[in-house]
Amino acid sequence: MPVSFPQRIQKSIAAWQWSRVAVLAGISLLLALMLVVYLFGVSDYFFSRLFSAFLVLFWLLAVTFLAVVPFVTWATEHWFGRGWAEASSPVPRPRRTGSGSPANRSFSSPAPSRRPETR
Repeated sequence: MPVSFPQRIQKSIAAWQWSRVAVLAGISLLLALMLVVYLFGVSDYFFSRLFSAFLVLFWLLAVTFLAVVPFVTWATEHWFGRGWAEASSPVPRPRRTGSGSPANRSFSSPAPSRRPETR
């Protein structure tokens, strides 16, 4: 029996070497902080303002993805019905030509005409 996609993802994540991931993340954070200190210094409460801005951004993203998006999904299913969220627009039909039946149409030959060009 084939393994479902979520089970494959769980198996893949479980196989990761989390100690290496933690070391790489720690080194990356340390290098980023050293670069910020080198560029801006420690004066003027820069780190407190940076931390505040990061905290606000983090909470905005967290609220958006953990509360707003699931609520909108729930609301569209429960207030408008499941069919509303999954309804697709009808496929447009091809237009009919105004010349009438196919017997009345004339087709030009793909061969070049023998008339001289006039410009």
